[in-house]
Amino acid sequence: MPADLIFINAKALTMDPDMPRAEAVAIAAGRILAVGSNADITALKGAATKVVDAGGRMLLPGFVESHLHLGLGGSELSDLQLTHVHGIDQLREAFLGYAAANPDLPFLMAQGADYGLIEGGANRHILDSIIADRPIAMTSHDHHTIWANTLALELSGTLNGLECSPGHEVVMGADGLATGELLEFEAFGRVVDLAGRGRLNLGIATGGEPVNPSQAERDLDKDMFERGQIHCAQYGITSMVMMDGNRYTLECLRELQEEGRLLARVKVPFHYKPSMDHSELDRAVEMTESFNDEWLSSGFVKMFMDGVLDSYTAFMLNDYPTKPGHKSVALFPPDQFNPLAAEIDRRGLQIAVHAIGDGAVRTTIDGYETAQIQNGKRDSRHRIEHIELIDRADVPRVGALGIVASLQPSHPPGAMDFGMEPTLTNIGQARWPDAYLHKTLADHGAPVAYASDWAVTDVAVLRSVQAAVTRLPYSDACTDERLSLEESLYAYTAGGAWAAHTDHITGRLKPGLAADLVLLQEDLEQVAPDQIGKVQVALTICGGRVTYAADGQSIG
Repeated sequence: MPADLIFINAKALTMDPDMPRAEAVAIAAGRILAVGSNADITALKGAATKVVDAGGRMLLPGFVESHLHLGLGGSELSDLQLTHVHGIDQLREAFLGYAAANPDLPFLMAQGADYGLIEGGANRHILDSIIADRPIAMTSHDHHTIWANTLALELSGTLNGLECSPGHEVVMGADGLATGELLEFEAFGRVVDLAGRGRLNLGIATGGEPVNPSQAERDLDKDMFERGQIHCAQYGITSMVMMDGNRYTLECLRELQEEGRLLARVKVPFHYKPSMDHSELDRAVEMTESFNDEWLSSGFVKMFMDGVLDSYTAFMLNDYPTKPGHKSVALFPPDQFNPLAAEIDRRGLQIAVHAIGDGAVRTTIDGYETAQIQNGKRDSRHRIEHIELIDRADVPRVGALGIVASLQPSHPPGAMDFGMEPTLTNIGQARWPDAYLHKTLADHGAPVAYASDWAVTDVAVLRSVQAAVTRLPYSDACTDERLSLEESLYAYTAGGAWAAHTDHITGRLKPGLAADLVLLQEDLEQVAPDQIGKVQVALTICGGRVTYAADGQSIG
């Protein structure tokens, strides 16, 4: 069988232990046909075969983005971006410039606001002093807090407060009105809805489905998903695990697929909220049964065990050093989570839990252990998302229980775009040695999957890889938590595929697997570690189809 496309003269890292490295790859009918030497692969050339001479550049399996928010990321590409904006003067200049450039935009939304952007904290009065006659809001870089001006609060029905579940809060002022600081999804859901992202935010906010969306609304949301995938393809991403969404999300993606507009393989979770009954898991099973092919699937339940460190909503085992008497709360207490985890596991579904504080991490581990005790050990590959702080006693438990450590190299303060403060102060110097333990978890047997959490941070894979291999310890008491270049690439390919239960489809350059590949413009092993993030993608191929080609990169 002649190949449709062959790569020769490549520096191929296959992630296949049977043949870790190769110099050529052949693909046909959307699958990898053969991997080997130039001579082996050139022999598969037919009259219609296209040839790409890699010229010594690195060829890898397509990247698996193990944790992202595709629709919201796509919708936020046109928002005001505040990364590296600091102080009221820079904020005013940014907002006024954005407002002038978008005179007809009904809502001005900004993304990437650092918690230390405004000394003393942001509030509606500060935002009013910038723009008061148009609704404006800014989202924190971790997407767990929104600050809105008075008009946005008024129009969203939030100015006079809002009753929320524990862990979610509309912060109120001494005047009896909202300060403008909205903590977690229930608190800022109405503002997001006002900004026109309500349907895209619904899954992560409530676990619900939109009510009778019109075709025009569906088309608008489909455009956001497509826009997000186009953006991801330029960074070599061929598979993605969404950490938000619902059945509606999968239906929109299926329509994109039918229209020839789906550019990557996507997994979408069922979101389970603390207010739900176990019977709601029937919906998760139905999603899994309805969408279960190589392109669109579900099969897992996503939950939030806590919030984030910077807003004091991450659940800690001990008090925050900067907020005595406060530990936050587990959104699913053990007496609720343990039987829930066992029930989800009994149904054969995977579980993914956002857990950032060491209290949340322990509660999640305990629940997974309970599920294993009650149901017996199976190939569950349950996951913990983030693990930013972990008690040392819990480190070996992650690997021993086979729990996937779904980690983000871009999240540790100072590693990429996030500043050191207030995160390090909120953790406390005594606990820095227990924070962001990527290598320690891996060394103790935890399977690692890497991701960006886009749109929380930049989705550019190689920027995250650079962060993974260059991150420095916070003090002499901390261990070196860098994974090697090859380990980091594995976590973004085969490791991510294994974590998503798609390793039988993708993640390696191996005959029979899907033709998901990324050709880089350089050989990363010849690039200085602090320059890896500047390397560009030359080609992204998903299922044998070119989804991104850099300018000047020919195919055949």
